[in-house]
Amino acid sequence: MGSKTHEYIVMLPFLAQGHLIPFLALARQIHQRTGFTITIANTPLNIKYLHSTISSHDHDHDDLHSNSSSDSNFIHLAELPFCSTQHGLPPNTQNTENLSLKDIATLCHASMTLEAPFHSLVRDITDKEGKPPLCIISDVFFGWAVNVANSIGCASINFTTCGAYGTSAYISFWLNLPHRFSESDEFALPGFPDRCQFRTSQLHPFARAADGTDTWSTYMQPLISYSLQSHGWLCNTVEEFEPLGLEILRKIIKLPVWTIGPLLPSAASKKCSDSNISRQRTGKKHGISPEKCIEWLNLHHPGTVLYISFGSQNTISASQMMELALGLEASGKPFIWVLRPPLGFDIKGEFREQWLPEGFEKRMNESKQGLLVQNWAPQLEILSHESIGAFLSHCGWNSVLESLSQGVPIIGWPMAAEQIYNSKMLVEEMGVCVELTWGVQREIERKEVKRVIDLVMNMNEGQGKEMKKKADEIGKRIRAATEDQEEGSSVKALDEFLRTFIAKTTLEFHNHKK
Repeated sequence: MGSKTHEYIVMLPFLAQGHLIPFLALARQIHQRTGFTITIANTPLNIKYLHSTISSHDHDHDDLHSNSSSDSNFIHLAELPFCSTQHGLPPNTQNTENLSLKDIATLCHASMTLEAPFHSLVRDITDKEGKPPLCIISDVFFGWAVNVANSIGCASINFTTCGAYGTSAYISFWLNLPHRFSESDEFALPGFPDRCQFRTSQLHPFARAADGTDTWSTYMQPLISYSLQSHGWLCNTVEEFEPLGLEILRKIIKLPVWTIGPLLPSAASKKCSDSNISRQRTGKKHGISPEKCIEWLNLHHPGTVLYISFGSQNTISASQMMELALGLEASGKPFIWVLRPPLGFDIKGEFREQWLPEGFEKRMNESKQGLLVQNWAPQLEILSHESIGAFLSHCGWNSVLESLSQGVPIIGWPMAAEQIYNSKMLVEEMGVCVELTWGVQREIERKEVKRVIDLVMNMNEGQGKEMKKKADEIGKRIRAATEDQEEGSSVKALDEFLRTFIAKTTLEFHNHKK
């Protein structure tokens, strides 16, 4: 970006792993472009998690570049006091992972109490530095951070860790609740073209029940309204990837939007088998080593393996799990399946054989058709392997970017949040996804599982061939946005964003000195 200047930025991610990781990735990118110092503020246990992630990255990075500066030199982690039991939550509950929907709602409302300690933190840093931060970059779900930025006298930026289409749909839905005024299952979302019809039956039950006075509406509506008062938005997407979504988002929020995605490790910008990518990114221990995954994948031909994962905090019902297993076996296609206990059981608990067809795991092991991984898998390493042909996914945005950056088509099974909108866009706007089902309440049949798998993974003809072609084209666009450190569209967008606020801050500081 040019000459580096001493500036600093304060970041405030939401209390969820799918938000913490992109914020950390953004902090790294900003530092690489500018040399700025970044302070990331969060609750103590999330800071502990970020610290372990940074330590993993530094350790693996130092092995390769002994003279390089570590993340811990320029990313400062600051704790915001938070006691979950004071809000009726279980002890040590500080993020959404492994929580029931009811507890997630409680955590969301409780997170609003972080405003006062965050304000104190930013004021203390400002006093120490002798000037306000260049800007505060806060999660959309912390829209109140605009108040803190205004009181300190710095710019307020919202960062949506989701895509433009999903973010637009989420905003439009919660601010308007249009499903309440439709007499049929279909409804239109304000701001979207008429051809984009949405279905009430596909909404998560809590969204279906939303009426403006419920727990979720009273949390979402004020925060979204606050976030629309910021100076601009950063979006974890690529300009060439989501033209419709970005057009809608800019029209709805009427603010500048800088597309700075995908916030993936640089190693994921091309096909690779670096066994450290996921550990550097998440700091998590896997249910299986990346090396063992690669070894198993090497046994299979290119484009023949289905990868199945529902993200870090989702699972499916016991009956759905049984039918999915039988459909997988009937398809004859090799697969890697990340397993967690079904709905109604402790998602972090021990997995029981009885949740799968009798003798299923033994048959899959002996035939090498299936690799069953408990709890957590090195997703980026798996998706970047040439053997992977498709991804059965909950359509969380990080998973969508990881999959499509590698040119891997998707079988959609959206669960909650904006996932149903992501899936709709991937099916209708991009043609890289076929939806198997949605949610945890609908029954699925093994015949349908087999049919969809056969359709998507037949890359020699028909829809499967077309999906693979489109996914490869999108993958090239996504990778190009960050690969070229001068001309990539996302690199340029990040530079433009930073220049805007450096110029603004310099001018204000100069005027103040006068």
